[in-house]
Amino acid sequence: ERLGLSDRETVEQITENPYLQYFIGLPKFQEKAPFDHSLMTRFRKRLGANIINELNEWIVLEEQERQSEEASKENDNDDDHSSGDHQPSGPTLEENSTESASPKTKNKGKLILDATCAPADIAYPTDLGLLNEAREKLEHIIDVLHEPHKGKFRKPRTYRKRARKDYLSVAKQRKAGARKIRKAVGKQLGYVKRDLEIIGNLVTQSSLSLLSKDEYRQLLVIHELYRQQAEMYKKKTHRIDHRIVSISQPHVRPIVRGKAKANVEFGSKVAISVVGGYALIEQLDWEYYNEGTTLRESVENYYNRSGFYPEAILADKNY
Repeated sequence: ERLGLSDRETVEQITENPYLQYFIGLPKFQEKAPFDHSLMTRFRKRLGANIINELNEWIVLEEQERQSEEASKENDNDDDHSSGDHQPSGPTLEENSTESASPKTKNKGKLILDATCAPADIAYPTDLGLLNEAREKLEHIIDVLHEPHKGKFRKPRTYRKRARKDYLSVAKQRKAGARKIRKAVGKQLGYVKRDLEIIGNLVTQSSLSLLSKDEYRQLLVIHELYRQQAEMYKKKTHRIDHRIVSISQPHVRPIVRGKAKANVEFGSKVAISVVGGYALIEQLDWEYYNEGTTLRESVENYYNRSGFYPEAILADKNY
């Protein structure tokens, strides 16, 4: 991620770098790629948010145990050097029994809580841009479904050149007015609706199995996208539940941040706790949620990890 490599480039780096091959567990250097780049996507799908969080907690707990062991060794060495002929200055048996009789464990440490948005790698979405992209993908699907029937009957008219011209007439303007944008969105909605109806008619003559897995997925996403955009256009609003802002990544949602730099960000919302300089994921969700609902659970997680509750909780007013 830091190098900005694609999956294909990452596999090429592993193939050329013996250190990376040793890191992934290969017994010796090999010039052949250890796996195909497409497998990395499948690996990421298997690693859900819960598994990633468990791995993160294991790493943090092991590091904390290592540091505590080093600290205890240093204390033992200091005690050995300073003991000499002096009597031990530790607590007596009576003092120990008094301490063990204390009803509650004292609260220790500080728990820092905050929420942020992990931005997704998508272009900044606009209603006009999304509908234009949807129209172009539908036109490609129409071409695929009509391919077996070439020469038998004419391809349905899609007005793709006119639709493209209508889109560019507004998209190329540096600062288009609200009325022009709304008019352009209405036109693109009409083109998308027409294409969806054409596909519905073609399906009676051609099988959807002609489409690839990605094309079929895009068709389903565009159906929902059209429904959302048509409803927002009718109600003259820009808000709707589970709003789609990317056809290629339909799970991405707009997250309202309310900051001067970016009022809205697009990605997953992450609630994070910081204890002793280590960050842990408390909740990760693509849908918007109020981070205040995670406060109690975060405190209980702190208790389960350390055996006591925090002495202080540092968080903003949303908590």
